[in-house]
Amino acid sequence: MKKLIIIFFCLFSITIAQETLKESIVHDDLVREYIVRIPSSYDNKVPIPLVLCFHGYGGTATEISYTNFNDVSDTANFIVVYPQGTLLKRKSHWNVGGWTLDSKIDDVGFISSLLDSLSERYNINQSRIYSTGMSNGGYMGYHLACNLSSKFAAIASVTGSMTNDTFNECDPTHPTPILQIHGLLDFIVPYDGNAGSKSIPDVINYWVNYNSCNLDPETLIKYDDYSLVVYETYSNCLNDVNVKLILHPEMGHDWPSTQSYNINASSEIWNFVSMFDLYGLIN
Repeated sequence: MKKLIIIFFCLFSITIAQETLKESIVHDDLVREYIVRIPSSYDNKVPIPLVLCFHGYGGTATEISYTNFNDVSDTANFIVVYPQGTLLKRKSHWNVGGWTLDSKIDDVGFISSLLDSLSERYNINQSRIYSTGMSNGGYMGYHLACNLSSKFAAIASVTGSMTNDTFNECDPTHPTPILQIHGLLDFIVPYDGNAGSKSIPDVINYWVNYNSCNLDPETLIKYDDYSLVVYETYSNCLNDVNVKLILHPEMGHDWPSTQSYNINASSEIWNFVSMFDLYGLIN
């Protein structure tokens, strides 16, 4: 009886460990850590999408669980990975230029190596790899869209933007769907930009022009007794991609939820990016 109990416990432990794993790879002689969440419905015979979710400046891969992407992953059947940034002036960061210009870390190379490593272990749909993130993590998504475009099908940024360095050196290789979620009361990453960061209108205009979208968006305003949210969608782009801005007049530097700002950011992100692969709109 004791042997049966021990065997059952071991099997149970293996099952739990396969769902959420703390892993690492070595890149540029540095141990780079990440957390990977495997949905319960994962079948290694069937390729599934992958979402990279980047924490903000000073954040951690563990803390960004507030996005609740694990729950979305289990429901929609995709792998979600939370990479961990390295330290710059005692703060974790992603090297995107701007205020991180002193960084010597090759984060684009790290993410490229990470994708290769993940692809060796899991059956990932290579045409459906997406990036999202909060603040510095949102900047990182744009940085990847500009510098590792061939790997990413769509990008979603929450309270992020593009540094001047990313913006001026951006060189994407395919029409790229873009979702930006932002608040007008964000004074850390201001809607109107600052010395080291482009304004949100500048970012949207860049991708609208690059993707050859309609210059005038389709506007939808949702409101109730507690909040008002503006949705602007630029359509008729190359490869039927979209550029979309979700703007909350009363939101600051925050990851919005239905309870706080009448936006479920994680659901909005997945609903948007999942419409596209590397070749555009999925029919």
